[in-house]
Amino acid sequence: MLLLSAYAMALLAVLGVIVDRIFGEPRARHPLVGFGQFATKLEARMNTGFRARPAGILAWFVAVAPPVVIAWWLVSVLPFGYACLVHVLLLWFALGAKSLRQHIAPIARALSLGDIDSARTLTSRIVSRDTSKADENALSRAAVESALENGNDAIFGALFWFAVAGGPGALMFRLANTLDAMWGYRTPRYLRFGWAAARFDDVLNFIPARLTAATYALAGDTQMAWHCWRTQARSWDSPNAGPVMAAGAGSLNVLIGGAAVYHGVTETRPTLGAGHTANPKHVVAALRLVERATLMWLAVFLVLAALGATTSG
Repeated sequence: MLLLSAYAMALLAVLGVIVDRIFGEPRARHPLVGFGQFATKLEARMNTGFRARPAGILAWFVAVAPPVVIAWWLVSVLPFGYACLVHVLLLWFALGAKSLRQHIAPIARALSLGDIDSARTLTSRIVSRDTSKADENALSRAAVESALENGNDAIFGALFWFAVAGGPGALMFRLANTLDAMWGYRTPRYLRFGWAAARFDDVLNFIPARLTAATYALAGDTQMAWHCWRTQARSWDSPNAGPVMAAGAGSLNVLIGGAAVYHGVTETRPTLGAGHTANPKHVVAALRLVERATLMWLAVFLVLAALGATTSG
Protein backbone atom coordinates (compact mmCIF):
# COMPACT_ATOMS: atom_id res chain seq x y z
CA MET A 1 0.00 0.00 0.00
CA LEU A 2 1.12 3.52 -0.68
CA LEU A 3 2.51 4.68 2.62
CA LEU A 4 1.28 8.15 3.48
CA SER A 5 2.54 10.11 6.45
CA ALA A 6 0.48 10.05 9.60
CA TYR A 7 -0.46 13.71 9.28
CA ALA A 8 -1.51 13.23 5.64
CA MET A 9 -3.82 10.39 6.66
CA ALA A 10 -5.19 12.52 9.50
CA LEU A 11 -6.02 15.32 7.08
CA LEU A 12 -7.63 12.86 4.67
CA ALA A 13 -9.76 11.50 7.52
CA VAL A 14 -11.03 15.00 8.29
CA LEU A 15 -11.68 15.59 4.59
CA GLY A 16 -13.65 12.33 4.35
CA VAL A 17 -15.88 13.38 7.25
CA ILE A 18 -16.45 16.78 5.61
CA VAL A 19 -17.40 15.13 2.31
CA ASP A 20 -19.90 12.89 4.12
CA ARG A 21 -21.26 15.91 6.00
CA ILE A 22 -21.86 17.79 2.74
CA PHE A 23 -23.03 15.02 0.43
CA GLY A 24 -24.18 12.17 2.67
CA GLU A 25 -24.60 8.83 0.98
CA PRO A 26 -24.47 8.77 -2.84
CA ARG A 27 -27.74 9.95 -4.34
CA ALA A 28 -27.61 7.27 -7.00
CA ARG A 29 -27.83 3.67 -5.85
CA HIS A 30 -25.37 3.15 -3.01
CA PRO A 31 -22.63 0.62 -3.84
CA LEU A 32 -23.63 -1.27 -0.70
CA VAL A 33 -26.93 -2.13 -2.39
CA GLY A 34 -25.04 -4.03 -5.09
CA PHE A 35 -22.80 -5.61 -2.46
CA GLY A 36 -25.87 -6.67 -0.48
CA GLN A 37 -27.45 -8.24 -3.55
CA PHE A 38 -24.23 -10.15 -4.24
CA ALA A 39 -24.06 -11.28 -0.60
CA THR A 40 -27.67 -12.48 -0.74
CA LYS A 41 -27.00 -14.59 -3.84
CA LEU A 42 -23.75 -15.87 -2.35
CA GLU A 43 -25.50 -16.96 0.85
CA ALA A 44 -28.28 -18.69 -1.08
CA ARG A 45 -25.70 -20.63 -3.07
CA MET A 46 -23.32 -21.56 -0.25
CA ASN A 47 -25.59 -21.91 2.79
CA THR A 48 -26.81 -25.39 1.94
CA GLY A 49 -26.61 -26.83 5.44
CA PHE A 50 -23.58 -28.97 4.55
CA ARG A 51 -20.50 -27.84 6.49
CA ALA A 52 -22.27 -24.54 7.05
CA ARG A 53 -19.62 -22.96 9.28
CA PRO A 54 -16.68 -23.52 6.87
CA ALA A 55 -18.95 -22.39 4.04
CA GLY A 56 -19.70 -19.20 5.95
CA ILE A 57 -16.00 -18.51 6.48
CA LEU A 58 -15.29 -19.01 2.78
CA ALA A 59 -18.28 -16.87 1.77
CA TRP A 60 -17.06 -14.03 3.99
CA PHE A 61 -13.67 -13.99 2.27
CA VAL A 62 -15.24 -14.30 -1.19
CA ALA A 63 -17.38 -11.23 -0.45
CA VAL A 64 -14.86 -9.04 1.38
CA ALA A 65 -11.40 -9.89 0.04
CA PRO A 66 -11.76 -8.93 -3.67
CA PRO A 67 -12.94 -5.31 -3.17
CA VAL A 68 -10.43 -4.74 -0.36
CA VAL A 69 -7.55 -6.15 -2.43
CA ILE A 70 -8.56 -4.00 -5.40
CA ALA A 71 -8.68 -0.93 -3.14
CA TRP A 72 -5.25 -1.80 -1.73
CA TRP A 73 -3.88 -2.21 -5.26
CA LEU A 74 -5.30 1.13 -6.40
CA VAL A 75 -3.79 3.18 -3.59
CA SER A 76 -0.51 1.33 -4.13
CA VAL A 77 -0.09 2.06 -7.83
CA LEU A 78 -1.78 5.43 -8.32
CA PRO A 79 0.16 8.71 -8.12
CA PHE A 80 0.06 10.47 -4.78
CA GLY A 81 -2.81 12.85 -5.55
CA TYR A 82 -5.05 10.19 -7.06
CA ALA A 83 -4.25 7.78 -4.23
CA CYS A 84 -5.33 10.43 -1.72
CA LEU A 85 -8.57 10.87 -3.65
CA VAL A 86 -9.25 7.12 -3.51
CA HIS A 87 -8.58 7.09 0.24
CA VAL A 88 -11.10 9.89 0.77
CA LEU A 89 -13.72 8.29 -1.51
CA LEU A 90 -13.38 4.96 0.29
CA LEU A 91 -13.81 6.64 3.67
CA TRP A 92 -16.85 8.50 2.33
CA PHE A 93 -18.24 5.13 1.23
CA ALA A 94 -17.66 3.69 4.71
CA LEU A 95 -19.09 6.62 6.68
CA GLY A 96 -22.77 7.18 7.40
CA ALA A 97 -22.89 10.16 9.77
CA LYS A 98 -25.26 12.27 7.71
CA SER A 99 -27.42 9.27 6.91
CA LEU A 100 -27.65 8.47 10.63
CA ARG A 101 -29.00 11.94 11.37
CA GLN A 102 -31.35 11.84 8.38
CA HIS A 103 -32.90 8.62 9.65
CA ILE A 104 -33.15 9.42 13.35
CA ALA A 105 -33.90 13.15 13.53
CA PRO A 106 -37.33 12.70 11.86
CA ILE A 107 -38.25 10.17 14.55
CA ALA A 108 -37.58 12.74 17.26
CA ARG A 109 -39.56 15.31 15.29
CA ALA A 110 -42.56 13.00 14.84
CA LEU A 111 -42.53 12.03 18.52
CA SER A 112 -42.31 15.64 19.67
CA LEU A 113 -45.39 16.39 17.55
CA GLY A 114 -47.27 13.43 19.00
CA ASP A 115 -47.39 11.68 15.60
CA ILE A 116 -46.94 8.14 16.90
CA ASP A 117 -47.95 6.45 13.63
CA SER A 118 -45.27 8.28 11.66
CA ALA A 119 -42.72 7.64 14.41
CA ARG A 120 -43.52 3.91 14.29
CA THR A 121 -43.05 3.82 10.52
CA LEU A 122 -39.80 5.79 10.65
CA THR A 123 -38.39 3.69 13.49
CA SER A 124 -39.26 0.43 11.73
CA ARG A 125 -36.89 1.45 8.93
CA ILE A 126 -33.83 1.47 11.18
CA VAL A 127 -34.46 -1.36 13.67
CA SER A 128 -35.33 -5.04 13.37
CA ARG A 129 -37.84 -5.02 16.24
CA ASP A 130 -41.61 -4.78 15.74
CA THR A 131 -42.72 -1.17 16.24
CA SER A 132 -46.38 -1.53 15.19
CA LYS A 133 -47.64 -1.18 18.78
CA ALA A 134 -44.72 0.68 20.33
CA ASP A 135 -45.46 3.70 22.49
CA GLU A 136 -43.46 6.93 22.82
CA ASN A 137 -41.05 5.48 25.36
CA ALA A 138 -40.36 2.33 23.34
CA LEU A 139 -39.81 4.32 20.15
CA SER A 140 -37.54 6.79 21.93
CA ARG A 141 -35.51 3.93 23.40
CA ALA A 142 -35.16 2.32 19.99
CA ALA A 143 -34.01 5.57 18.39
CA VAL A 144 -31.50 6.31 21.16
CA GLU A 145 -30.10 2.77 20.96
CA SER A 146 -29.80 3.03 17.18
CA ALA A 147 -28.05 6.40 17.38
CA LEU A 148 -25.52 5.17 19.95
CA GLU A 149 -24.75 1.83 18.32
CA ASN A 150 -24.66 3.15 14.76
CA GLY A 151 -22.44 5.99 15.88
CA ASN A 152 -19.83 3.29 16.32
CA ASP A 153 -20.73 1.28 13.22
CA ALA A 154 -21.27 4.18 10.82
CA ILE A 155 -18.64 6.64 12.06
CA PHE A 156 -16.04 5.72 14.63
CA GLY A 157 -15.30 2.16 13.52
CA ALA A 158 -14.69 3.40 9.98
CA LEU A 159 -12.48 6.23 11.24
CA PHE A 160 -10.46 3.85 13.40
CA TRP A 161 -9.77 1.45 10.55
CA PHE A 162 -9.01 4.36 8.23
CA ALA A 163 -6.38 5.49 10.74
CA VAL A 164 -4.95 1.95 10.81
CA ALA A 165 -5.09 1.00 7.12
CA GLY A 166 -6.40 3.95 5.12
CA GLY A 167 -9.28 3.67 2.70
CA PRO A 168 -8.97 -0.11 2.26
CA GLY A 169 -9.21 -0.52 6.04
CA ALA A 170 -12.38 1.58 6.22
CA LEU A 171 -13.83 -0.39 3.31
CA MET A 172 -13.06 -3.71 5.01
CA PHE A 173 -14.79 -2.55 8.18
CA ARG A 174 -17.92 -1.37 6.36
CA LEU A 175 -18.25 -4.58 4.34
CA ALA A 176 -17.69 -6.77 7.40
CA ASN A 177 -20.28 -4.77 9.34
CA THR A 178 -22.75 -5.16 6.47
CA LEU A 179 -22.29 -8.94 6.35
CA ASP A 180 -22.81 -9.16 10.10
CA ALA A 181 -26.09 -7.25 9.68
CA MET A 182 -27.13 -9.69 6.92
CA TRP A 183 -25.78 -13.04 8.16
CA GLY A 184 -25.02 -12.60 11.85
CA TYR A 185 -28.39 -13.70 13.22
CA ARG A 186 -28.84 -16.52 15.72
CA THR A 187 -31.61 -18.17 13.71
CA PRO A 188 -31.68 -21.75 12.41
CA ARG A 189 -30.72 -20.53 8.94
CA TYR A 190 -27.78 -18.32 9.96
CA LEU A 191 -26.59 -19.76 13.27
CA ARG A 192 -23.70 -21.73 11.74
CA PHE A 193 -23.30 -20.08 8.35
CA GLY A 194 -23.31 -16.57 9.84
CA TRP A 195 -20.92 -17.49 12.67
CA ALA A 196 -17.91 -16.16 10.75
CA ALA A 197 -19.60 -12.87 9.82
CA ALA A 198 -20.53 -12.26 13.46
CA ARG A 199 -17.09 -13.20 14.79
CA PHE A 200 -15.15 -11.16 12.21
CA ASP A 201 -17.31 -8.15 13.03
CA ASP A 202 -16.70 -8.70 16.76
CA VAL A 203 -12.94 -8.76 16.21
CA LEU A 204 -12.84 -5.72 13.91
CA ASN A 205 -15.12 -3.79 16.27
CA PHE A 206 -13.43 -4.69 19.56
CA ILE A 207 -11.10 -1.69 19.83
CA PRO A 208 -13.34 0.84 17.99
CA ALA A 209 -16.30 0.02 20.24
CA ARG A 210 -14.31 0.73 23.37
CA LEU A 211 -12.88 3.93 21.94
CA THR A 212 -16.44 4.95 21.04
CA ALA A 213 -17.63 4.16 24.56
CA ALA A 214 -14.77 6.20 26.03
CA THR A 215 -15.58 9.12 23.74
CA TYR A 216 -19.27 9.01 24.70
CA ALA A 217 -18.19 9.08 28.33
CA LEU A 218 -15.97 12.11 27.82
CA ALA A 219 -18.64 13.94 25.80
CA GLY A 220 -21.36 13.79 28.47
CA ASP A 221 -21.83 12.73 32.10
CA THR A 222 -18.43 11.10 32.38
CA GLN A 223 -18.77 9.65 35.87
CA MET A 224 -22.13 8.01 35.19
CA ALA A 225 -20.97 6.74 31.80
CA TRP A 226 -17.95 5.00 33.34
CA HIS A 227 -20.13 3.51 36.06
CA CYS A 228 -22.69 2.13 33.60
CA TRP A 229 -19.97 0.79 31.31
CA ARG A 230 -18.22 -0.94 34.19
CA THR A 231 -21.32 -2.45 35.79
CA GLN A 232 -23.77 -3.04 32.92
CA ALA A 233 -21.94 -3.69 29.64
CA ARG A 234 -21.21 -7.34 30.37
CA SER A 235 -24.93 -8.07 30.72
CA TRP A 236 -25.59 -7.23 27.07
CA ASP A 237 -25.39 -10.13 24.61
CA SER A 238 -23.06 -8.28 22.22
CA PRO A 239 -19.50 -7.81 23.55
CA ASN A 240 -19.12 -4.57 21.59
CA ALA A 241 -22.59 -3.04 21.65
CA GLY A 242 -22.68 -3.46 25.44
CA PRO A 243 -19.90 -0.96 26.25
CA VAL A 244 -21.06 1.46 23.54
CA MET A 245 -24.68 1.61 24.64
CA ALA A 246 -24.04 1.40 28.39
CA ALA A 247 -21.54 4.26 28.27
CA GLY A 248 -23.72 6.26 25.90
CA ALA A 249 -26.86 5.83 27.98
CA GLY A 250 -24.98 6.70 31.16
CA SER A 251 -23.54 9.78 29.50
CA LEU A 252 -27.08 10.87 28.52
CA ASN A 253 -28.63 9.93 31.88
CA VAL A 254 -31.27 7.85 30.14
CA LEU A 255 -32.57 4.28 30.50
CA ILE A 256 -32.52 2.03 27.43
CA GLY A 257 -32.86 -1.71 26.84
CA GLY A 258 -35.82 -3.45 28.41
CA ALA A 259 -38.69 -5.11 26.55
CA ALA A 260 -38.81 -5.19 22.75
CA VAL A 261 -40.78 -7.33 20.29
CA TYR A 262 -38.85 -9.39 17.73
CA HIS A 263 -40.72 -11.56 15.22
CA GLY A 264 -43.82 -11.55 17.40
CA VAL A 265 -41.97 -12.53 20.59
CA THR A 266 -41.35 -10.10 23.43
CA GLU A 267 -37.76 -10.18 24.65
CA THR A 268 -36.73 -8.57 27.91
CA ARG A 269 -33.22 -7.23 27.48
CA PRO A 270 -31.03 -5.91 30.31
CA THR A 271 -31.57 -2.27 31.22
CA LEU A 272 -28.66 0.00 30.41
CA GLY A 273 -27.96 3.52 31.60
CA ALA A 274 -29.42 5.44 34.52
CA GLY A 275 -31.76 8.31 35.22
CA HIS A 276 -34.81 9.15 33.12
CA THR A 277 -37.02 7.03 30.93
CA ALA A 278 -36.41 7.76 27.25
CA ASN A 279 -38.41 10.49 25.55
CA PRO A 280 -38.04 12.51 22.31
CA LYS A 281 -35.58 14.93 23.93
CA HIS A 282 -33.22 12.04 24.59
CA VAL A 283 -33.28 11.11 20.90
CA VAL A 284 -32.09 14.61 20.05
CA ALA A 285 -29.53 14.44 22.87
CA ALA A 286 -28.19 11.13 21.53
CA LEU A 287 -27.63 12.67 18.09
CA ARG A 288 -25.86 15.63 19.70
CA LEU A 289 -23.69 13.24 21.73
CA VAL A 290 -22.63 11.48 18.53
CA GLU A 291 -21.84 14.84 16.94
CA ARG A 292 -19.74 15.96 19.91
CA ALA A 293 -17.91 12.64 19.84
CA THR A 294 -17.25 13.08 16.12
CA LEU A 295 -15.80 16.54 16.72
CA MET A 296 -13.56 15.07 19.41
CA TRP A 297 -12.22 12.47 16.99
CA LEU A 298 -11.64 15.14 14.35
CA ALA A 299 -9.81 17.27 16.89
CA VAL A 300 -7.51 14.35 17.66
CA PHE A 301 -6.86 13.84 13.94
CA LEU A 302 -6.06 17.54 13.48
CA VAL A 303 -3.68 17.53 16.46
CA LEU A 304 -1.93 14.48 15.01
CA ALA A 305 -1.73 16.21 11.64
CA ALA A 306 -0.23 19.34 13.23
CA LEU A 307 2.28 17.32 15.23
CA GLY A 308 3.22 15.33 12.13
CA ALA A 309 3.69 18.48 10.08
CA THR A 310 5.84 20.05 12.83
CA THR A 311 7.98 16.92 13.15
CA SER A 312 8.50 16.57 9.41
CA GLY A 313 9.29 20.26 9.10
